[in-house]
Formats: sequence, C-alpha cells, structure tokens
Amino acid sequence: MVQKPRGTRDFTPNLMRRRLAFENLLENKALAHGFKRVQTPIFESLDLFTAKSGAGVVKQLYAFQDKSERNLTLRPELTAPVMRMISEEMRSEPKPLRLSYFGQCFRYEESKKGRYREFFQYGVELIGATGPLAEAEVISLAIDMLDSCGLTNWEVRIGHVGILNDVLTGLGLSSEGQPESPIVSSMRLLDKGDWDGLKELFSTHGVDSSAIDNLRSLSELDGGAETLSSAREILSHMNIGTESIDELSQLLKVLHHLAPKAPSLKVNLCVARGLDYYTGMVFEVDVPELGGESQVLGGGSYKLLHLFGMEELDPSCGFGLGFDRVLLALESQAEKAGRSEVVPGETASPSTLVLPFRIESTNVLSLVKELRGAGHNVELDLRGKNIGKSLDWASKNGFTSVVIIGPQDLENSQCSVKNLISGDQNTVSLDVESISRII
Repeated sequence: MVQKPRGTRDFTPNLMRRRLAFENLLENKALAHGFKRVQTPIFESLDLFTAKSGAGVVKQLYAFQDKSERNLTLRPELTAPVMRMISEEMRSEPKPLRLSYFGQCFRYEESKKGRYREFFQYGVELIGATGPLAEAEVISLAIDMLDSCGLTNWEVRIGHVGILNDVLTGLGLSSEGQPESPIVSSMRLLDKGDWDGLKELFSTHGVDSSAIDNLRSLSELDGGAETLSSAREILSHMNIGTESIDELSQLLKVLHHLAPKAPSLKVNLCVARGLDYYTGMVFEVDVPELGGESQVLGGGSYKLLHLFGMEELDPSCGFGLGFDRVLLALESQAEKAGRSEVVPGETASPSTLVLPFRIESTNVLSLVKELRGAGHNVELDLRGKNIGKSLDWASKNGFTSVVIIGPQDLENSQCSVKNLISGDQNTVSLDVESISRII
C-alpha cells in the first residue's frame, strides 16, 4: 500500500477548515497593516539558496536536476524567493514595498512533531525603508497576528545584531573567513548559549576569555527597555559604542505606541538568529510549552538584495511565522482549556442539505442553484435513502438544516425545512426567499 512520504501530512476537511481560518486571520491582519500578498514558485534555481547560505545547505534541500540538467530545488524558505521576485518583477515599483506571502516549504531533515519535511510558512517583508520605525511596524504586525489568533503564554525576545557585532569586532575577531567568519561563529554560539564553545573559539583566536563574563552579563539582563541602561554600562566597560543600543531604545519607544498591550516583551542582547545576513534588530517569539520546538516566529533587519544588484534597498526587515507550530500551540492550549474552537472563525458555516424524496432530482436542481446563488452553502443529496437515514446522515455530517421535497410538495409548491440543531420542522413555500428565511 502506497503511503504519504515521511515528513508530510494529509489534511482532512475539518483540519483544512481550521487551517483556512488561521490563514485568513493572518491575511486580514497583514492587509490591515498595509501588506499585500505575493506568491513565488515552489521550486527555484539551486543557486538562489547556495548564494545566500553557502554550498553546505544543499544537504538539507530537496535538490534535483530537471530534464535539461538545470540545478533546481524545492524552496526551503520564502525570503530569498521574494527577494528574487523583487529583483525581476518589482525593481521599478514605488518603495517602500510591504509584501506578505504564504506557502509550502521543504527541507530534508529529521521529521518530528513540530518539525516536518514539508511545512508551511507565513511571512512579511518591508522593503525600501529602514530604521526603528520600520522595524517597529514589522514587530507590531507579528504581535497583532499572534494576539488575534488567541495564542497565550508567549514571549517576544528582541535583540540587535549590531551590538554583538560591535562587541566581537572590539574583541579583535574578524568578519572574514571560510566557510564562516569568527564573528558569525561566535554569534551562533551566543544564540545557543554555548559558553564552552565560545570560550574555545575565543582561545583559538587569541581573545581573552574574561570577555565572556561581560557577554554573560549582557545575556542575563532580564526585562524590557529598562535593561538598556545596564547594557550601556557593560558596553562602556568594554569601550564599545552605543549607537546600536540607541537604535534599539528608539525601536522600543515606537513599539510601545504601536503595540501597547504586547504580552511578555523582553530585551535579549544575545539573540542573533544564527544567520549571517541579519544586520540590525532581530526578534523571536517562543511558546515555552512546545518544548524543544518552542520558537514559532522569527525575523529582523537583514541585507539580501545586494545579491541581486539592489544594494540601495538594503537593509530590509521581515519575519517568518511557523504556521504549523502556531497551530500546534493553539491546539494544545485549546485542549487544556476545554475549548472546541482552536482558531477564531473556524466554526463551520451553516449548511443545508436539499433532499428530494421519491421525486426525480431534476425537479430540485434549479432550486439548488438559486439557493447557492443567494449565498447559502447547499449540498444536493445523492444517496437516495429514506428520510430517517438521510436525516441521521445529515446530522452526523454537520448540516444545520435539511430541505425535504416530496411528490405532494411539488404539487402544492411547498417543502419541509428541518432545523437539525433545534429539531424544529416547518412547512414553507417552495421558493428561495421563503426557504432563505429559515435555513
């Protein structure tokens, strides 16, 4: 028996109703913040991702050659394809651009709960505007999305790669190196909290290990904007400038106005996102109850458009939202709270079964079409069972009402409408207006 490939999933109608409700919620919030939807191909040139992440990324991809021996891959993420699209299709568009996107991505990695080989990502990019105000616009949208979907017990962590870059440069580390510079390697270790690894790297590059104490102090700052004064003192002891701290401070002031009711929002100056194209603010959202896969959203300011000859638009700012992980968190929280609805708006719309009884179905086809045209969700019974069995089937399949039409009904131009929620049954005229008032 053929089964679905490892790391993929099937979605039944009930699951799809939930997923569509969540997607629509995210899309409506993006539109409310001025972000317009775009779409890119599911497969792209392999060079698009090796140029961004290096040749080593290939082992994580579904890479292949087509019949013309072109090197292609199923897309592992959506930021780079959107950058490619901007360079090809939107160079002359007025800036800034506010773009949103949603789609499937593919990575060949260990499959487990919360991490799939085929997964779905929603994201946004703000192109052609930089600085704290643009960054706050992006973060406030992320907060608005998560707050609106009903997620609880989540935490926003905000940092600034510029601060770490200034510190590590001040310690004498280089930004050059193959396949990865000492600064990038250090940031990855800081992001993971791997102090032993960082100590070893510092030793290799002749950096006094006492610097780790100052970095530990930065990582241990716990709180919001009020922690920045302590951060300034630590940087002052290290003879590091405060320009990046000033940018972060301004961002938090703006964000206070755009997202005044944000949940737990903390400054974490060791958040680095682990990717070397980030240049300024970085942020992540964690839902602790998801355990090892707790991160559900991440982003920041980055430079990628220079790879397409559009240096004037760097840096850009955006985020990616793990669609599947947020749903997992919502499902877990709904189960604990005893709620049947996981995502606002996922409850099925009222639906009606038109049941021709002992008459030819052709007698009711015009009625079915007119009811659908009037905006009702209508299904024509195709089973031809008796009324009792048909009503039982309709109830089990989530219909809210049944329109029953028999031979006498046709003669008298009437029908019976049974409400499957209340159990009430009424006889009404056999026309769309009369039926619409009841179903």
